[in-house]
Amino acid sequence: MERLTVEERIALSELRVERAKEMLDDAKKAYEAGMYKTSINRSYYAVLHATRSLLILKGIDPVTHDGAIKLMSLEFVKPGIIPKEMLKILKRLLSLRTDVDYGDMVTVEKEESLEALKDAERFLNEILSIKERYMQELKD
Repeated sequence: MERLTVEERIALSELRVERAKEMLDDAKKAYEAGMYKTSINRSYYAVLHATRSLLILKGIDPVTHDGAIKLMSLEFVKPGIIPKEMLKILKRLLSLRTDVDYGDMVTVEKEESLEALKDAERFLNEILSIKERYMQELKD
């Protein structure tokens, strides 16, 4: 990826946040419809898009799921900007998403799907809070 201007990074971050919100909304709708595997999938993608929305503000654009996790850890968790619990949520949701998308015999209980959905909401709120601070710093 070529080097983006501050304005371009902010615009891309905003697009990714909107995508995260759409995924979270889809996760809620799937949960309400009893589609628990789909809800977990969408919950994971909500946190992935939220993660990528924050990383791009630093000019970082990972191309893999694992890359996003590693870079989130290095750039935001290790320095103490984001609580370790958020990284655990990201990793757990990736694991669940992998299971429901690729596991032949995987079943998902309603409670597990609801927990994933609540974790995704908490994660997105945390990222939005931090993102606003970073955007203000970039604009200053």
